[in-house]
This record gives sequence, C-alpha cells and structure tokens, in this order.
Amino acid sequence: MILDIYKDSLEYSAKDWKTLVKLGVICLFSFLLLPAFLITGYNYRVINNAVHGVINGRDPLPGFDDLVSMFVDGIKFVVVQIAYLLVPVIIFAVFSLIALQTTGVAASAIMIIGCILTFVAFIVCELMINMGLCHMAYNDGAFSKAFAITEIKEVIDEIGWFECIATFIGLVIITCVISFVVSAIIGIIFSAFGFSGAMLGIDPTGIFLLGAIINSAITLFIVGPYLSIFNSRSIGLLYTMQI
Repeated sequence: MILDIYKDSLEYSAKDWKTLVKLGVICLFSFLLLPAFLITGYNYRVINNAVHGVINGRDPLPGFDDLVSMFVDGIKFVVVQIAYLLVPVIIFAVFSLIALQTTGVAASAIMIIGCILTFVAFIVCELMINMGLCHMAYNDGAFSKAFAITEIKEVIDEIGWFECIATFIGLVIITCVISFVVSAIIGIIFSAFGFSGAMLGIDPTGIFLLGAIINSAITLFIVGPYLSIFNSRSIGLLYTMQI
C-alpha cells in the first residue's frame, strides 16, 4: 500500500508543469512572507484533494482560484505546524535550563535524556501535524479538528504507527534522492562542459556559473514544487488508509 501511495503521488505531482512553475514563482517571492502562505495553502489543497480521493485515482491538481481562501488555509497550515512543534521545543528548553543548573556528568546526562525525549517528541508531533492537517481537511476544514488529539491518535492507530513512520521516512529518502540526482545530473553535465572548455583554453568560470544558475532555477521552479506536491499528496493518501 505504501508503494502505491508513492507511485500515485509521483505521477500526480507531474501532471501539470505549468502548476509547478506557478508555485515556483510564488516561492521566489516567499521572502516577503505573505506569498509563503499561498504555498502552504496550496499544499493544504493537495492534501484536501487526497483525503477525499483514492489511490491511483484521476484526481486533478488543485487550481489557483480563490486566493484569499488559499491564503487563509495557508495560515491555518502554519499555525498547526507551529503549535505542535512547540512541544519538542519546550521539552528541549526545559532540559537545557535544568542542565545549566548542574555541572559535570549530571549535566551531560540530563542533556542526553533531553535530546532523546526531544527527538521522540519531534517524531510524534510530526505525525500529529500531518495527520492533524489531513483530519482538518477531511472534516471540511474545521480548524479545531487539527487539534482533536484523541481522534487523530485513533487515525494513526488505525493506520498503524509503524506504517506512518515508515511512510514518512520513505518520503524523506525519496525527497533527498530526487533532489540529489537532479542536482548531480546538472552538475555533471556542466562540469563536463566546463572541463572540456578548459582543455580548449576557454575560461570555464562562466560555464560553471551558468550551471549553478540553471540548477537553482530548476530546483526552484520544478523540483521544489514537485516534491512539495508529492509529499502533501502522499500524506493525504496515507490518511485514507483508515477510512
């Protein structure tokens, strides 16, 4: 089932390159902060489509209509993330403060325990964030459902904690592999051009610079948006495993 989710999401994310470019343009101006909420809002729409769809279905990519609604959904998306991630941050801060009050082996032991608990809390909170967003989408965007801890835990229990964690680890691996492979291919191509030019007495600096620019552009306008949609789609389809 997990492999089916990956296959569906990889195909789904490549349905419309124009959408990827649009997301890339918005991402280009995300340093202004407001466009960043449109990105998260679009990711939420992808999740919403997935939780109301089926694996290997013919779901279309969400449109860019009603930007105000997408912006609001983006804010809700970010608030959910921040709210849950405060838990591991607080745990780490508490253990750090306690460690500062001690010295030597005790301080080290406290920090080690704190780091372990923070890591565990982070994993759990990531699961809660992703399933919470899906739960909110499934319940017609009811913001409170993103924090319905008992209901979300029941969803994870139904899917299986191992399956959820394995799926998320797989997403991280696939995301890193795709990013690395694309960058490596572009790097190899322009390195070959650069070294060839150098052998012919041409300064390769401009070739390497062009390669870096093209690599950044492809990452921003194609690979980044593609992986963003891929991850959101996968999370939404994972949620449907318990429905």
